[in-house]
Amino acid sequence: MAPISPVAPIAEQGQAVDIRVAGVTKAFAGSAALHDIDLTVRPGELLALLGPSGSGKTTLLRIIAGLAQADRGQVFFGGLDATTFPVQKRQVGFVFQHYALFKHMSVADNIGYGLRVRERTNRPSKTEIRRRISELLDLVQLSGYENRFPAQLSGGQRQRVALARALAVEPRVLLLDEPFGALDAKVRKDLRAWLRDIHERTGKTTVFVTHDQDEALELADRVAVLNQGRLEQVGSPDEVQDHPATPFVMTFLGQAVRFSADIRDGRVLVNGKLVSVAAPRSTIGLASLYCRPWHLKPVQAGHGHHQGLITGVRRLGSMRRIEVTQADGTRLEIEAPLATNLRVGEEIGLDIQDGVIFREG
Repeated sequence: MAPISPVAPIAEQGQAVDIRVAGVTKAFAGSAALHDIDLTVRPGELLALLGPSGSGKTTLLRIIAGLAQADRGQVFFGGLDATTFPVQKRQVGFVFQHYALFKHMSVADNIGYGLRVRERTNRPSKTEIRRRISELLDLVQLSGYENRFPAQLSGGQRQRVALARALAVEPRVLLLDEPFGALDAKVRKDLRAWLRDIHERTGKTTVFVTHDQDEALELADRVAVLNQGRLEQVGSPDEVQDHPATPFVMTFLGQAVRFSADIRDGRVLVNGKLVSVAAPRSTIGLASLYCRPWHLKPVQAGHGHHQGLITGVRRLGSMRRIEVTQADGTRLEIEAPLATNLRVGEEIGLDIQDGVIFREG
């Protein structure tokens, strides 16, 4: 099948390409949405843009797609500067959160739409379009649904049709904006594994936007964490979870408790007591120590690095989640084995067993 662009194709047919975003900045009504973003997506990689609402992730995705223009910076596809390319020449498939299917068209017609509206010189034959639709229906597990209309499908099925439509034009790059955002939790979970399987089978360079940490960490090869238009960290799911680069990444990717620490001669002290956490090289003086709930072990009152009052105990799977209120009224949570015998109203100590140090200021 001929490439979408009759001149300067981004890549040869079937070849995965890299995406490079260089110094991209974007502002709306004087307010910056993206600040000097540098990001590379590897060929054939599945990368998640993760962040809270307003972090700039959808804006970045739209700039990559050509649906929005950066105020400054460039976008490269496979080494080719595509900054000024319109969306039609970028060879991207785009999947929106709310499907954007044509309600008056059947499933088959929706999937084949992008092929049928090509210029005549690049348009496949009707036989080839039917073959491609049949192939994609099988890929997204909707064979037999070709004559149904969107209103006759579940939300998960509609999103599968939307993905099939995006794949029909054989894009070099697949872009998904909160693809499961409109679906309930059970369907979202089912579709995660399905999307990962589709990615493995197609090998498309894929970027998807999500605010769901579990979704990003389960699906992506790498995760790019954004906050207020800035790129905080890019790394594998293990890297961003186990070695967060900033306090924001630490707190955004799960519950975290902050303690004031004092670093002296390479030793970390909390409330004057030594903590067995390695101090960053050349760090001296005040710092912040962030701990996950499982980094804190309940001990007898008066012992440990910190003290508090138990104000809640509940079961969480095979663990107990213990709510502890500190002297200043703030609350934190720890995890303890199911057999732990702790009661609301008890004073306890907390022993810090692990954590991540960040310099203050």
